[in-house]
Amino acid sequence: MGQRGGSGGGGGRRPDVRHERALVRTLPLLLIVVGVVYDLTTPPEFTASPLFTAAPLIAAPFYSLLSTALIGTGSCAAVLALHFKTDTSTDVEAVTELITVVTVAVLAVLINRVVRRSDKQLASARSISEAAQRAVLPQPDPRIGGLDIAARYEAAEADAFIGGDLYAVQETPHGVRVIVGDVRGKGMGAVAAVAVVIGAFREAAEQEATLEAVAQRLERALAREGTRRDGLDAFEGFTTAVLAEIPHGDGLVRLINRGHPGPLLLRGDGRLCVLSATEPALPLGMGELGAWPDRADETEFPPGAMLLLYTDGLSEARDVRGEFYDPAARLGGRIFPGPGGPDALLSTLVEEVRRHTGGGGTDDMALLAVRRPVSPAVTEGHHSA
Repeated sequence: MGQRGGSGGGGGRRPDVRHERALVRTLPLLLIVVGVVYDLTTPPEFTASPLFTAAPLIAAPFYSLLSTALIGTGSCAAVLALHFKTDTSTDVEAVTELITVVTVAVLAVLINRVVRRSDKQLASARSISEAAQRAVLPQPDPRIGGLDIAARYEAAEADAFIGGDLYAVQETPHGVRVIVGDVRGKGMGAVAAVAVVIGAFREAAEQEATLEAVAQRLERALAREGTRRDGLDAFEGFTTAVLAEIPHGDGLVRLINRGHPGPLLLRGDGRLCVLSATEPALPLGMGELGAWPDRADETEFPPGAMLLLYTDGLSEARDVRGEFYDPAARLGGRIFPGPGGPDALLSTLVEEVRRHTGGGGTDDMALLAVRRPVSPAVTEGHHSA
């Protein structure tokens, strides 16, 4: 029996930081209390000034403005009260210590304001990134053209939502057409190219009669985009991509691979095969280096089978020893049954890559899984047999 992807055996857990956060939030008050006890129980030449100055500084990034100010005030009050108790409040050392703590408390309040302003800017940037991702890479419906669909985008950089990887699914009169690709480069230039590729794909997928014609439309769209770019990108910009076409009711899938990792076909019984291109081709956007006719490879896509398309963020994820994650080796013999199979497959991959890399992936990762459901007639036939 194959291993069921939904069960996901014992992976590593993410570290629970709730206790650490609770400790950090109580630390400023604890420092003041420890400072008072230390000052009362040690000879006069010893001072707890470092503890009183540390308290507001630790509070600044974690507390509210009011709470930070109260911690600073508490530190100053503790220093003043201790020196009044020992009748040393007018000594030069005592005055210097109080001025130091007051200065640090004021700085802590200013730091708190800067941190809060940065948090608001980061939240705004995150909202903009999320909106851009929803606009450029909308999550496909879980059921398109009678097929079960799941997609996932995992950004390598913290607080980043979209980069140069892309996917799109389009139901057309010719069947369900799919693209997964990876634009060269990073930043807003790559995002702009992603928007160009997806926009051209959606238009061409609906209008063109063949998958080969769709690929040529994308080639022309990227060529036009290249002429509008300045510098290096105008000559070296390209996109690796796999285009797939799943005709209605034929039990087939047609693929065109333009310099991209080969998709995986996972059959319902756990068998797996890599769908490598029979004729290697250059990525999209490199047509000036040579012209050749695109030819789609045709492969059986039976009921219960699942097609996995991905970018090299998956296959080039490395562990601490520099070993790549091999999706074909990891997924062979495993099954992900039912309509939720695509989503279970992608969740398994994301979790395994996170464990493989120790949570430190270096490249974005786009994943798309398409499953052809088993028809009720086939299921009933197996039961009756």
